Amino acid sequence: MLAALGVVSLAGGAAGAEEITVFAAASLANAMTEIEAGFEAETGHDLTVSLAGSSALARQIQQGAPADIFISANPGWMDALQAEGLIEPGSRLDLLSNRLVLIAHGPDAARMESGADADLAARIGSQRLSMALVDAVPAGIYGKAALETLGLWDAVSGQVVQTDNVRAALALVASGEAGFGITYATDAVAEGKVSVIWQFPEDSHPPIVYPVADLAGRDLPAETDFMAYLRGQQARAAFEAQGFTVLVE
Repeated sequence: MLAALGVVSLAGGAAGAEEITVFAAASLANAMTEIEAGFEAETGHDLTVSLAGSSALARQIQQGAPADIFISANPGWMDALQAEGLIEPGSRLDLLSNRLVLIAHGPDAARMESGADADLAARIGSQRLSMALVDAVPAGIYGKAALETLGLWDAVSGQVVQTDNVRAALALVASGEAGFGITYATDAVAEGKVSVIWQFPEDSHPPIVYPVADLAGRDLPAETDFMAYLRGQQARAAFEAQGFTVLVE
């Protein structure tokens, strides 16, 4: 069922003491590839990372999918799991923060001037604007909120093309199928065929926070080890290399 939702799995190859599965927001793809390798090398555990939109992952957890750790790109989906008793009490923490940007196709697209939100609709014109699902996926929720705050949603909503997750929105702009997109700043770092042309004001949308929690269930030592690894220097370096702000010490 995960494959049907567009989940990408990164399975560790080394046989370890224990096997655990991490469900992580799609925007964490590059960082999690490095973290997976580092964690397996350091601990001997076998880690599988499944990547998709936070909404899809949360629903899978609600339906009993075999996951041990969840990293969401939106506190709301973690709140829902916590309310249902699906995370271990006391394990939740705010791990990362991010920024919301407007991207354009091509590596040398002209930037918009700071404070030029009134010109955003004119810049997009009749071209398509790629966004993750605006009522379900965190990047899309933040993007729609920002456009509504700036009074621009009605002007551009007709050009919006919605995707299952933020990396799919990025891919549409990278391929040129959409001229513009709204993604996280970290997504743009990962793709050389797009340019960041504008950063949305931070007060135009709710704070972009990535919570992580140990899911209720198996209570394996490897889960504790992975939560500790996320707070360590190697994980911090992997996240910061992709442009995330690490919130834990």
